[in-house]
Amino acid sequence: MTATDRSIELIQAAAQAAADKLAHDIIAYDVSDVLSITDAFLLASAPNDRQVKSIVDEIEERLSKELGAKPVRREGDRDARWILLDYVDIVVHVQHSEERVFYALERLWKDCPELDLPADAKETRGKSAEHAKLQAEEDASEFGEVR
Repeated sequence: MTATDRSIELIQAAAQAAADKLAHDIIAYDVSDVLSITDAFLLASAPNDRQVKSIVDEIEERLSKELGAKPVRREGDRDARWILLDYVDIVVHVQHSEERVFYALERLWKDCPELDLPADAKETRGKSAEHAKLQAEEDASEFGEVR
């Protein structure tokens, strides 16, 4: 069994919405062969809680307006470190970059086929590492100036 056309349509719209809000490392997996509860997972991350929430809000708004889809469940809003949107056909995970590294969901689903995403979403690959490197350089520079 593979992800339905509707699931792929939802994933692509959600991925584009996440990319438009500057999400990092957007990836989607077809989990329909290993899970009976959903067809696909979309994973994305951001370097701070405010951006995590902004990405989730954009995904929710875009899927509602463009495709008439509303999540049946939204979890994790309070801390905005890992917000999950459950659309039944797909599940969207938007995580703070630190949670993304710690929980490593990609490791769990690496044997599942990746779904094709819009070019803007593909271009986000490696952005978390790039951001972390820049942040470390800034921190080192700032520390060096204190001396």
